[in-house]
Amino acid sequence: MSDNYLEINRASWNKRTLVHSESEFYNTPAFIAGKNSLKQIELGLLGDISGKNILHLQCHFGQDSISLARMGAEVTGVDLSNEAIDRANELAKQCDVNCRFIESDVYSLHTLLDEQFDMVFTSYGVIGWLPDIDKWASVIAHFLKPEGKLVFVEFHPVVWMYDDDFNGVSHRYFNSDPIIETETGTYADRSANISSEYVMWNHGLSEVITALLDKGMRIDQMNEYDYSPYNCFNGTVEIETDKYRIEKLGNKIPMTYSICATLCS
Repeated sequence: MSDNYLEINRASWNKRTLVHSESEFYNTPAFIAGKNSLKQIELGLLGDISGKNILHLQCHFGQDSISLARMGAEVTGVDLSNEAIDRANELAKQCDVNCRFIESDVYSLHTLLDEQFDMVFTSYGVIGWLPDIDKWASVIAHFLKPEGKLVFVEFHPVVWMYDDDFNGVSHRYFNSDPIIETETGTYADRSANISSEYVMWNHGLSEVITALLDKGMRIDQMNEYDYSPYNCFNGTVEIETDKYRIEKLGNKIPMTYSICATLCS
């Protein structure tokens, strides 16, 4: 494992955040005007969250956290990137929405936050930045109230096996060595004049599910989807509104999955 992965990834996400917050991909003006950034997958899983106290792990620059708050929840968003947290606080003010944001990596959050939540929410491109999924599951269990809910939506590990252009398999499905690469541009703006190194890990479904079960979580439902709600990969085609597939692969691979789980009392 790269010992300084946190510093490498923080620097990478600081660069990305400055581009993302101004990008057409995130469309911040429309968001400030009231657009909900959450996608249909997670909206269907969340249900009525009015009055719920929600911990949003790896919240980026706050759009989904603010969307949750607009739906009536009391939200605490957490992210590794100091630029993301600064922008999240600014965005919440622009939206006139009350959200709390904390700068922290997931594993260290217990040193900064001492409370429990009705729900933990985390979505899309999150666990790949974490080397230890067992530890991630421990964090979730630590912050949930008894019978508290996890709502988790993620890109499928099969997607991360491919090279960037989906011409062939480059990485193992299973977690082993870190994946260390350098990206030019960013998924939200491929022409952006930034270049950053990053460190990631692939996590198979059994690794994730077993970690949650081992921490006293009950899996209520698990779903796989043959599309991405974000146009964030190379070579995509939009099959329906907010549903994208890799054109050359069609519906042959899973692209996202979701897990809803409950902390057993």
